[in-house]
Amino acid sequence: MKPTPILLSASFAALCGFVVSTHSTDQNWPEYNGDGARSHYSALNQITKDNVAQLKVAWTYASGGADTARNRTQMQCNPIVIDGILYGVSAGTQAFALNAATGQQIWQTQITDNGGTTSRGVTYWSDGKEKRVFFGAGKWIYALNATDGSLIGSFGEHGRINLKTGIERPGADDYLTSNTPNTIYKNLLITGMRVNETETALLGDVRAYDVRTGKLVWTFRTIPAKGEFGAETWPANAREHFGGANAWAGMAIDRGRGIVYIPTGSAAYDFYGGNRPGNNLFANCLIALDAATGKRLWHYQLVHHDIWDRDPPCPPNLVTVTHKGKRVDAIVQVTKQGYVFVLDRVTGKPLFPIRETAFHFPAIDGEKVSPTQPIPTLPAPFTRQTFHSGDFNAFVADRDSLVDLLSKAKTGSAYIPITSSMTIFYPGTDGGAQWGGAATDPSGIMYVPAKEIPVYTSLVKKEIPKNTGSVTGAQLYQMNCAACHGADKMGNHDGSYPSLANLEKRLKPAQIEAILQKGRGMMPSFTHISEAERKSIIAYLSNQESGESIKIDSKTQVPYQHTGYNRWYDRNGYPVSQPPWGTLTAVDLNTGQRKWQVPLGEYKELTTKGIPPTGTDNYGGPLVTASGLIFIAASRDEQFRAFDKETGKILWQAVLPAAGYASASTYSVNGKQYVVIACGGGKLNTKSGDKYVAFALP
Repeated sequence: MKPTPILLSASFAALCGFVVSTHSTDQNWPEYNGDGARSHYSALNQITKDNVAQLKVAWTYASGGADTARNRTQMQCNPIVIDGILYGVSAGTQAFALNAATGQQIWQTQITDNGGTTSRGVTYWSDGKEKRVFFGAGKWIYALNATDGSLIGSFGEHGRINLKTGIERPGADDYLTSNTPNTIYKNLLITGMRVNETETALLGDVRAYDVRTGKLVWTFRTIPAKGEFGAETWPANAREHFGGANAWAGMAIDRGRGIVYIPTGSAAYDFYGGNRPGNNLFANCLIALDAATGKRLWHYQLVHHDIWDRDPPCPPNLVTVTHKGKRVDAIVQVTKQGYVFVLDRVTGKPLFPIRETAFHFPAIDGEKVSPTQPIPTLPAPFTRQTFHSGDFNAFVADRDSLVDLLSKAKTGSAYIPITSSMTIFYPGTDGGAQWGGAATDPSGIMYVPAKEIPVYTSLVKKEIPKNTGSVTGAQLYQMNCAACHGADKMGNHDGSYPSLANLEKRLKPAQIEAILQKGRGMMPSFTHISEAERKSIIAYLSNQESGESIKIDSKTQVPYQHTGYNRWYDRNGYPVSQPPWGTLTAVDLNTGQRKWQVPLGEYKELTTKGIPPTGTDNYGGPLVTASGLIFIAASRDEQFRAFDKETGKILWQAVLPAAGYASASTYSVNGKQYVVIACGGGKLNTKSGDKYVAFALP
């Protein structure tokens, strides 16, 4: 099934001051992950296994906006390319257009109210006359003229729509961001967004807007209203009391059938659901909707009553497989747990058996755990599933003390409820598979990057006064900030959540206030708490707290908070588990069998000591080509690699100016094939950057 082509005319290129050939071999990368199937696949074959080692840098573009002082900015963008023009997003969250053959800038936006988010790219639409780029930043979706980047005033409110409108509920905060490209179906822009993951989260409704006017066309309520299908899986009036179940990871679309496929997030709060008994449809689901009307066609829930933040992390892949001797149009969803769900694209029925499996573990007081979870029999998981004392790596520091610590923890299985004891997630809280997702080729083979690093956390009682009480700034910090930045303000080991110790030496109180008001990157805004509470937290973070208490009115229904996303490293900075810590796996979706698995990334100092490549933590997806190559960066070692898709052998690699925590794109201009990657770094204690680098044959 081929998606509807999205094309730009050569006359448009001429308007930009350069000529684009209509060479018959030129090929676009017209939307997020390459196409509506989110295949990450290109039919280009100029760069081959035989000549890939000759790749050189063709051009580099400095997009601007990188935080090179604190290294907090990132670029997760998968750029799109249409008839010689590349559209992407800068480290400073500005949309831009380039000459895709030279890297010369055509335009870049100067949006001031961009929400401080990290964007994964833009969306393009054309009817053959008008050409628009849709750019999500913070709560806004902007409609830009593709020629010059100017706002299209006739769209929404002076060129933008506010996604918060219509998803408010009592007690919710203001945080949302449209950080994953939206999906086009005819003249509709189908949208999802990221919301907060606490009990103050906004509703996660999926909506479609008219691409010309910005008017709302349809809404699918992911938390059902009273009387709607699925409402019985929640407490009464759920839409007033709960948020989340949002489409943050992106969507796939079968334009021929008019079906959009949407993976949904967890219900909020992520790690405790005692106040929301039931399976909680449509959280943690893969949902098929009629793209024209938003009507539900089918759904499959991947995790029941999620209390582990185990929502699907990426768009599904649409692929055709041979199953029981017949060609079947399938949909494939990979998960953070390392599972692969393969379903019939039309009916939603599994192609391989999925067993409702019982998990019998005690939960924390008040929790009502689902008695079973769906576990695919095939394909086999692409990550290991358990972590025991024998799974510490051979060179781990302080082995005896770590083994003793693990002996007191909850470990050894998926879906162990988090309690007051140390609880192990394996693979970690954000994968397994992560937002970069998997690639598929026309033969039905899937290529998925993953990570396998144990993470530990626990639940602790919130120190909240009953009804109206008094709290200090230190207590407010523990209630609102410690889950990410640590009870001691030291952040986490890999820098995903930075240290706030000695913050007064880096930021003035007014600067801290601005961050709390607007949020930054992964951090939501703190508009759900009062001004007095914010000022009390600021005083604590600035070491200016007087010790005085302030009055708050506590209305929480969640009695616990988790103790952070703690990736488990030893004192030398290496994951405690047996390598590989990062992998690239090929899975035959026709048979459900694994073809190969190789490490993705390395610590050179360990390799020098004779330790085989271990793989590293990674973020970003693969690109697969008809010539048999897989291009992927993703690893923390700042390398860009090409693998043989038949064997997993590395055929080429190049050092990047900063780690490429993004998915690569490929395209051709004037008959020449390019491969481009955003090099934003900024995660995993790596430096931030602003460069896009394109490679081509000499």
